[in-house]
Amino acid sequence: MSKIMWEPSDAKIKASQMMAFISFVNDKFNLSFKSYEDIYNWSIEESENFWECFLQFSNISYQGNFVKVVDDINKMPGAKWFSGINLNFAENLLNHRDEKIAIHFYGENQKQTLISYSELYKLVAQLASSMRKMGVKKNDRVVGFLPNIPETIIAMLATTSLGAIWSSCSPDFGIKGILDRFNQISPKLIFTTSGYLYNGKQISCVEKNEKIISKLSTLEKNVIIPCEDKKNNVLLNNSIFWDDFLSNDDEIKFELVPFDHPLYIMYSSGTTGLPKSIVHSVGGTLLQHIKELKLHVDLKKEDTIFYFTTCGWMMWNWLVSSLFMGSTIILYDGNPFYPDEKNLLKMAKKLKINVFGTSAKYISALQSKKIFPSEISTFPYLRCILSTGSPLVDENYDFIYNNWKKDVQLSSISGGTDIISCFALGNPILPVKRGELQCRGLGMKVESFDDNGNFIYDTKGELVCTKAFPSMPIYFWNDNNNNKFKKAYFSVFSNIWYHGDYISISKSGGLKIFGRSDTTLNPGGVRIGTSEIYQAVEYFKEIEDSLVIGQPWKNDERIILFVKLKNNDLLSNQLKEKIKLSIKKTCSPRHVPEKIIQINDIPYTINGKKVELAVKQVIQNIEVKNKDVLANPDVLDAFKEIVELRV
Repeated sequence: MSKIMWEPSDAKIKASQMMAFISFVNDKFNLSFKSYEDIYNWSIEESENFWECFLQFSNISYQGNFVKVVDDINKMPGAKWFSGINLNFAENLLNHRDEKIAIHFYGENQKQTLISYSELYKLVAQLASSMRKMGVKKNDRVVGFLPNIPETIIAMLATTSLGAIWSSCSPDFGIKGILDRFNQISPKLIFTTSGYLYNGKQISCVEKNEKIISKLSTLEKNVIIPCEDKKNNVLLNNSIFWDDFLSNDDEIKFELVPFDHPLYIMYSSGTTGLPKSIVHSVGGTLLQHIKELKLHVDLKKEDTIFYFTTCGWMMWNWLVSSLFMGSTIILYDGNPFYPDEKNLLKMAKKLKINVFGTSAKYISALQSKKIFPSEISTFPYLRCILSTGSPLVDENYDFIYNNWKKDVQLSSISGGTDIISCFALGNPILPVKRGELQCRGLGMKVESFDDNGNFIYDTKGELVCTKAFPSMPIYFWNDNNNNKFKKAYFSVFSNIWYHGDYISISKSGGLKIFGRSDTTLNPGGVRIGTSEIYQAVEYFKEIEDSLVIGQPWKNDERIILFVKLKNNDLLSNQLKEKIKLSIKKTCSPRHVPEKIIQINDIPYTINGKKVELAVKQVIQNIEVKNKDVLANPDVLDAFKEIVELRV
């Protein structure tokens, strides 16, 4: 049995919104639930009652009536939720109009910007009016190539207030990576910045913006957010500066849309082709996010919540939904370890952060650098630490409770871009056990399957979800007949969501995540497709072939690129650096391999497909099944016992 690291007090349990919801259900259905196990089992067995009940409890604003909660809870994909009601995402996130701080931006240089809820509403109104006047309407795509700044949130809210669809990427992405994404969705309007600050340096975006805009043929306008370095603040073709674009209007006309209307387009790439453009709905995203924030995080209006993220990661979307609660959200943009390695911890102390969101990689970095948060502060306001991106290991739990704070809820959470939310996460009324995620999310029928599709307890299996849920993607953009969508999640088990993670579920309800079971790369929790790396490598005439995998390493995953050189030439350090630089420029810094290793040959199937998963299994000493489908199975032997993979 796992060691209990933290337990909520009776007072905290009683005051939690989870217990308030349990009481709400008890009163409504004349039940006597007392535990999370009770309410979770009910949320699965009575799924439709649960989702209807939480919609009422959440106070989400909508109009109209629904005849059914869902047309078929067992239909995946394609379940239709809450048909008949209409709502607006931005209206719900802007339901508070008071003087409380909504957004507190804290820059790498400690420059701060504070925006109240009343100011936020006004800024969104001014921007939305200008967008409406230029012709932005329902279903149009608006994109942001922006850092994690308040204007990014304002642009998203203005977009969604009009019923248009928002998509964003951070400015560390390469030009090709951006075009591979945005060109798929034909945006009408783009928001860019002329530069941003990272690691103490002003990074100009002017040249990158110019090349991107020139290749997006559907763009009608580019709105530029100026940076501090004035020499970069130049107008490009058909561009206008942010302040000049804003109108004087101070009211928003919210466009009501159906529950399943498109809200966000997110990107997650597989092993072939362009990144997948995943479309998430207004109602599904809002309902799921509020369920997680309100019940599982126990977020309240008086709270201050922070998550270290960029606007290209789904945790940005998740964090922004905290506005619904009336909480203050902290935005940080830049290097988390600049100007010193204690930077974020000092920020948490200074800003009295209640919920601190980070990654396993950050916690491990503190541990390895011997940075002990308890030496900086007692963090009296901090009650919850959230971690995602990769699984926390036992030693991470020890570090937090021995060297940060003993009376804090450490919530490891797991889900992804694919569902823009969580399968498993924290719980304010349950203990934290060493090495475990606290629970499965309400309404999420998450199970661990063996190879035969049987649910197994306390054994590593495939993470699946066997009932539909509102935040499933509604479709992929430009995906005829849902072919890519079905292949991505429903090709392994029929009518069951297959996520590509290894998981074990204990009979007591805790979970352990073991990382990816498929070949999609996942360094730092950001899903990356191998195809983007292959495309960058193909430009090198010295390379005949290549193969890329993710290797589990120090509680995270590192990218390993194997290359086969022409004429059996030797791989030089100079060529390695050229490859890394090319990948960084054409894709993003996250795509850069930690190691590039020369290999004599690359394994292929008889049908001519690279066998990434088999190589990943070999280097982890896992038996490779179905070798008979390989054209050259003996090649796998060369990947065994590679010395460079041990360091």
